[in-house]
Amino acid sequence: MASTGTTKTRGPKTIQGKVRTMADPAHQKTMQEYESALKAMQEGKYDKAREGFRKLSEQSSPEVAERARVYFEACGRQAAKQERNFSGPEEQYDYAISLLNTGLYDEAREQLETILAKAPQADYALYGLSILESMTGQTEQCLEHLSAAIGINPQNRIHARVDSDFQDMADDPRFTELLYPEVQ
Repeated sequence: MASTGTTKTRGPKTIQGKVRTMADPAHQKTMQEYESALKAMQEGKYDKAREGFRKLSEQSSPEVAERARVYFEACGRQAAKQERNFSGPEEQYDYAISLLNTGLYDEAREQLETILAKAPQADYALYGLSILESMTGQTEQCLEHLSAAIGINPQNRIHARVDSDFQDMADDPRFTELLYPEVQ
């Protein structure tokens, strides 16, 4: 027989002539949980990732369990680094404003709301929330928080009049009424 110069490779054969892989549903579920925990870790959600890795380390095959324990410990170290200890609410407010100024709005909101949970009359935290909401286009909430901040400390009205962070609110007549009630 003459050779055509091409060789044909053949894969392994079974009795039926085809190779089939069997998918283990439990293994697939484990791998989905593992991927979910890894994704949470990559997003900086260390507490959520740590919980996922804890479950995997208890319920998985030895190989997956060992990797999960390593990641569990790494998440613990990262979470500890993220914890902030503030000497007081003013320091926490400064941190929140630094987050706001760098565009980390969700983190800034979380810090400001934490201050308010501890001290509901913290006018500066209400003022900070109103700035954040002005910057993110949440007009109603901005007006609500600024009004509350002014109600607690009328000096906030004077600050808001010259605060460039409220530039997006300048055209809203309700904002003008809030800042200049004497004109009415």
